[in-house]
Amino acid sequence: MYQINADWFKSLTGGPNDRVRFAALVPLFYYESMRIAPPPPPLGRAFGSLRAPAFRWWFASQVLSASGTMTQGVAQSWLVLKLTGSGLDLGLLGSCYMLPVLVGGPWAGALADRIDRRRLLIATQSIFIVSASLLAALTWSGAVRVWMLFAIAFVTGAVSAPDSAARQVYVLDLVGGRELASAISLNEVVINVSRVVGPAMGGIFLATLGIPVCYVANAVSYLPPLLVLLVLHRKGRLPAATQASGTGVPGAAPEPASGTAAAGRKPRPRGQVRAGLRYVWSTPVLRFTVLMAAASGMLFNLGVALPLLATRVFHLGGGGYGLMMAVFGLGGVAGAFLAASARGQPGGREVRLLGALTGVAVLATAAAPDAGLAFAGLAVTGCLSIWFIARANTLAQLRADPAMRGRVMGIWTMALPGTSPVTGPTIGLVAETAGARAGFGLAGVALLVTAGVGWRALADNGPTGAEVALGSGGYPAMS
Repeated sequence: MYQINADWFKSLTGGPNDRVRFAALVPLFYYESMRIAPPPPPLGRAFGSLRAPAFRWWFASQVLSASGTMTQGVAQSWLVLKLTGSGLDLGLLGSCYMLPVLVGGPWAGALADRIDRRRLLIATQSIFIVSASLLAALTWSGAVRVWMLFAIAFVTGAVSAPDSAARQVYVLDLVGGRELASAISLNEVVINVSRVVGPAMGGIFLATLGIPVCYVANAVSYLPPLLVLLVLHRKGRLPAATQASGTGVPGAAPEPASGTAAAGRKPRPRGQVRAGLRYVWSTPVLRFTVLMAAASGMLFNLGVALPLLATRVFHLGGGGYGLMMAVFGLGGVAGAFLAASARGQPGGREVRLLGALTGVAVLATAAAPDAGLAFAGLAVTGCLSIWFIARANTLAQLRADPAMRGRVMGIWTMALPGTSPVTGPTIGLVAETAGARAGFGLAGVALLVTAGVGWRALADNGPTGAEVALGSGGYPAMS
């Protein structure tokens, strides 16, 4: 590599003006030879993934689907309390859903690696439609019992494990590595918007049309993603680079991508799950990224810590608690846009710093002397936490060997949100014994500890700008 310095400038032939003109052209020749376009503005980077028509339709369908899921969640909790009036049953309902996600995460990821992810998602969307329709029918007929809700929640959780793993990798299949950060961050926008829209819809339906309509709305909300999976593939609108490699890198080695006809079921070698767990644990950047995701699960389990903080510390009612949730969600939307507009692919240093800052924000919110500062702290915490988790998810996907990516995302799902059956009771126990502030602050301590332990493992800055522009991501496949 030539060094462009004063001695090099003096060695050029011609007069001073000729030298200036020639030197000014050198960067243009360099960039043209590498086919590097000028970096887009932050807003363009944030929405860059929407340039892919397939992802544009997929993104729109996810807004509807996620809002429908949140709508059903409101009805589900209300129905359990109506049937039994027991807070314990409400907690058991959540455990029935999350236990299969926790236990089955690695197996779900192995399934996403073995079979066509598009077909897998078609199957999961279809099952979700059936389960929501069944709940609507049981509720309408008056035959519903709480044990039925537990059973359907368990089945739904078992289906959600492979659905979540396949859904995360499918985004990479649609947009490629260069736009993955934008796509994942926009997905966080979907989640946070649904936290506002879904409960609002659920409240309106409960007050006007009844519980069964919430289930019907959720069943209908799964139709748009199902249609996207069916129709766009038939029209051949998946990106060409994605169809070639599943990575978005022109000329990359092919891998089984969901949009291709060749991506059928792969042979099932023994020990796939163990291999996935061993791969994540033996790769330091993946190991600590997943551990930090699990620690953040204590924060995102807002249904346990935040109500206690709102009522016992700041003496707020249901409206105040709802406003706290909304403030956190709005902060999360801002954090998702910050993650999406970030230049280049994430590096370990960025992820560890964002994780540590999130931990500090959580502790500051827990220690807030009054409700006003607590609201401000929640806005900052929501922003930093979603910024962190979006960049960490992108880092995990890009660092994973393509052959292991489904299993890595399955383990990620096991960590977040799959650990909720463990973290939820832990937060509740700490809150009961040491106070609501300690219960909420526990997530901050966990994030700071995991970031500190993994500080050296997450010491790289990520790929260079040239590598990002060339689409390689800077991360070679691991053997």
